[in-house]
Amino acid sequence: MIRVVIADDHPVVRAGVRALLDAETDIDVVGEAATPDEAVELAAALSPELVLMDLQFGDRAAGAEATRRVRALAAPPYVLILTNYDTDGDILGAVEAGASGYLLKDAPPHELLAGVRAAAAGHSALAPAIAGRLMARLREPRISLSAREIEVLRLVARGASNADVAARLHITDATVKSHLAHVFSKLGVTSRTAAVSTARSLGILR
Repeated sequence: MIRVVIADDHPVVRAGVRALLDAETDIDVVGEAATPDEAVELAAALSPELVLMDLQFGDRAAGAEATRRVRALAAPPYVLILTNYDTDGDILGAVEAGASGYLLKDAPPHELLAGVRAAAAGHSALAPAIAGRLMARLREPRISLSAREIEVLRLVARGASNADVAARLHITDATVKSHLAHVFSKLGVTSRTAAVSTARSLGILR
């Protein structure tokens, strides 16, 4: 039996996914979480095989960090991302945080069920569109920001200063400047505004 925790801040989404999974004889939904913290707590308390994790909770893109925390537990369950977002930054951040798979919410039911079973068994479960994006990144490495560089740029896009970014990511101002210098060089820009605009046009940021 595959024991699953569903983590999503939308009750209707949780209900729909639960109804789909509950209809399967080999899958048991043991908990629902509406926040990233609840997802981590339930993963620790219920020992599921899999956490089905959204990336966005309210106005916070906290799913990747919650995935990292879940995977750091003493007996970590696998994590399968189920989200609306398919930018390079979202995908790379989730995979580097330890997610076993990445599906979009418009996936057909059979694809979601196959993904749940594959991820719970420790296999990779990527939506075809996501697999295509990752392959494109490998084929076109000319613009390839690291997960931390994308994280820094995402905060900059929200209007955070270097000091704000440093405090949020627990790094020094100098490290933030270094990351931004690398970002500017890779994107061929000379300003924060241009970096954000170019990253969005390339699908690196939402």
